[in-house]
Amino acid sequence: MALDVAIIDSGGANLASLVHALDRLDAQAVVTTDHELILNAPRVLLPGVGSAGNAMARLSAAGLNVLIPKLTQPLLGICLGMQLLFDTSEEGESGDTRCLGIIPGRVARMPASPDHPVPHMGWNRLRTVQADPLLAGITDTEYFYFVHSFAAPVGLHSLAVTEYGGEFSAVVRRDNFRGAQFHPERSARPGARLLANFLKIT
Repeated sequence: MALDVAIIDSGGANLASLVHALDRLDAQAVVTTDHELILNAPRVLLPGVGSAGNAMARLSAAGLNVLIPKLTQPLLGICLGMQLLFDTSEEGESGDTRCLGIIPGRVARMPASPDHPVPHMGWNRLRTVQADPLLAGITDTEYFYFVHSFAAPVGLHSLAVTEYGGEFSAVVRRDNFRGAQFHPERSARPGARLLANFLKIT
């Protein structure tokens, strides 16, 4: 069976659940850091959990910090993988982790309050602000599962936003690069729909 998706091995613990989610959609996926496999895959997923600094160090050690911005096929960053698409992140000891620089902007720590503890963990809805094939058939009444302490600002490249003590970007796009702050592989039917949409993008 031909490869449908290359999943970049960024060291996240969600890799197995992502592979299983794609398997349920009859998609052939491989977890890899191999440059040739990634370059020749029709689509690429960049998952991530943990810290931006550690993830960037792992990508840099494999030379993927240079390769990823040059990719021309559809790429979807998931959770931390979405945040890594931006210029920088406040996460890390220095408060200034350099990321992939694909989407302009800075990922910032979410403000905490008694009503909105951080990390943000749980189910929230999206509000679509720009139509995109990735969001086809997904309505603003459906819920997705979030787990994160940092978030990207709302801006020119936002496709959908979520409200949690203020609005942040839940789905973004610049050219062939897209990102989802939530975990589609843990978001039941709406998450499966989003992944199915991604598999149709060429």
